[in-house]
Amino acid sequence: MNLSHEVEQMVCVAKGPKHGPAPIPQEGQWTKAKEITDISGLTHGVGWCAPQQGACKLTLNVKEGIIQEALVETIGCSGMTHSAAMAAEILPGKTLLEALNTDLVCDAINTAMRELFLQIVYGRTQTAFSEGGLPIGAGLEDLGKGLRSITGTMYGTSAKGVRYLEMAEGYVTGLALDEEDHVIGYQFIKMGQMLDAIKGGMDANEALKKFTGTYGRFADAVKVIDPRKQ
Repeated sequence: MNLSHEVEQMVCVAKGPKHGPAPIPQEGQWTKAKEITDISGLTHGVGWCAPQQGACKLTLNVKEGIIQEALVETIGCSGMTHSAAMAAEILPGKTLLEALNTDLVCDAINTAMRELFLQIVYGRTQTAFSEGGLPIGAGLEDLGKGLRSITGTMYGTSAKGVRYLEMAEGYVTGLALDEEDHVIGYQFIKMGQMLDAIKGGMDANEALKKFTGTYGRFADAVKVIDPRKQ
């Protein structure tokens, strides 16, 4: 490397401390990370686009600096699903540093990558204290039965009150109301499991009945409304 004239004329002073990097927790071990290949862990985080019109939840499973598994979940503009499809193909096989400097198509996914990079290289992963980390495929644990993203969808107005549309349990088909019109429960369809059953040959009406469930005091309802139509 080139040194300036001023530095060339300086007297050499020996460096005393030779402290290494602070150890970070990684998959049940304390690691002094010096190279990108020293980094491992599974974690997830959220990113957002510049106009804040959409968000991405990104899950990465990193082994020895290489992204081995990526789950990309988006909410917002419709084009994000196509961006996520491309990002899910782009990310696996890249090093963390490569992925950080790769155009992941959508601003929200790029931001999620940035936030995850910071978490992972600082040892703030979900698997920091899990010996051996998690196997490839663990990212699917974030999804519900039938491998559908669990995205809560709720809507409310001051004029007409709340509507539950999608819960962790599934697609909401009925809101149970008491005599004062308070929500006391809901009925839902386990969409992923129902669709799997239909693909397997079960009659659609039978599958709908089998994979419909309720939560709360649904049986005590004075009135049940369709949250999408009523």
